[in-house]
Amino acid sequence: MRIRRSRRAAGAAAVALAVTAAVLAGCGRGGGAAGAGTGELKLAGAPVLTSTDQQRTATAGADQVFGLDLYRALAATHGDNNLVLSPSGLTTLLALVLPGARGSTAQELTAALHTELTPEQYAAATGELDRGARTGLDGKAALEQSDTLWAQQGLPVQQDYLAVLAGAFDAGVRTTDFAKDPEGARKAVNALVEQQTHGQVKDLFGPGAVQPSTLLALTDALYLKADWAQPFKPAQTGPREFHTLAGRTEQPPTMAQEGRLRYAAGSGGITGQPWQAVELPYASGHLAMDLLVPAQGGFDAFRRGLDQAQLQRITAGLADTEVDLTLPKFAFETDSNLNDPLVQLGMRTAFTPSADLTGIAGHDAPWRVRLTTVVQKARITVDEQGTVAAAGSGAVAGVSAAAPAATRTELHIDRPFLFLIRDTGTGLPLFLGQVTDPAAG
Repeated sequence: MRIRRSRRAAGAAAVALAVTAAVLAGCGRGGGAAGAGTGELKLAGAPVLTSTDQQRTATAGADQVFGLDLYRALAATHGDNNLVLSPSGLTTLLALVLPGARGSTAQELTAALHTELTPEQYAAATGELDRGARTGLDGKAALEQSDTLWAQQGLPVQQDYLAVLAGAFDAGVRTTDFAKDPEGARKAVNALVEQQTHGQVKDLFGPGAVQPSTLLALTDALYLKADWAQPFKPAQTGPREFHTLAGRTEQPPTMAQEGRLRYAAGSGGITGQPWQAVELPYASGHLAMDLLVPAQGGFDAFRRGLDQAQLQRITAGLADTEVDLTLPKFAFETDSNLNDPLVQLGMRTAFTPSADLTGIAGHDAPWRVRLTTVVQKARITVDEQGTVAAAGSGAVAGVSAAAPAATRTELHIDRPFLFLIRDTGTGLPLFLGQVTDPAAG
């Protein structure tokens, strides 16, 4: 699909993981030519891995649960700030790691991902969900996802592992020399991610993240640009009040439109807080952004009580309604180190010298491999024309029926809210986040 670039909406998310030898010196690795280099992209000859409908449905549901787990963990550290993350990007990255994990490392990773599938089945289902989200888009939407494995020159990566990556994600391996030129290798990895996200994600790995002891780096780059099915008219955009989570009242540029949208409202559930929700479809047909708006003063309780069951009840309760909607424009970036959140979610062993990733480099490798750094950087821009890299999550129980079609419902978003961009066919959560201050970059 040809990508239409626009200054009006641009954004992306990328996640990456670095794997290093547990022994940081004296590894005795094979070298290679001096300098990092980008290496030649090599794809293992492997058939495309497929999954059943039941496996894909289970995996999409598991991704929702994992995404909400991660959102709560990151919200606890980001506090009252704006936040955007990509559940799909991170689950895809971990699906690249899982086939190489063994023992308790694999068990903890499987539990954190809420899946009962084998590593190969989970990779196949994840790959098919990712491809399904990218199909059926027209010229007003673009969704691209790229996965890459970078390996130290001379590292004997297992062919069975490479075959899973190729069959599930069409992912190949590039070689570089982390040992001799870690800074050059870092720049090469970052440059490819920047290219894959059309310049939206820069410097994914910060200075010092790649060391001479690094053996592998895996990256997932996700880029979305989509126009609204019903764009907002710029002439109707103007300053309107927004009450931030910090208690300030600001007047950010706020869009407005009236029209028939899928809407729901309710109260109760775990939080007992009233809420409203509206879905803004993209012109692609099966991608949409859901906005979840708790009542003034109820945001903290709402996000703490959000779980998959409540999210599904909210989205299932959306129905066509005449809506008078106002929505502030927003654009911001979130840069997260995910080591601690993933440990909190149960991935403890993978970051320790006891990690077992022998499915990647083999039992006979002279180096014990463990994860050292997992990072994600996501960016979102929302304006009158559309969106890129939006993330949203939020839910409460007690969905009520939408207002009758003849009644116009008012939803003026003048307070903190959650957003979710998803594939409405499968429920796959592409991006998720919160807007607490639309004026904050």
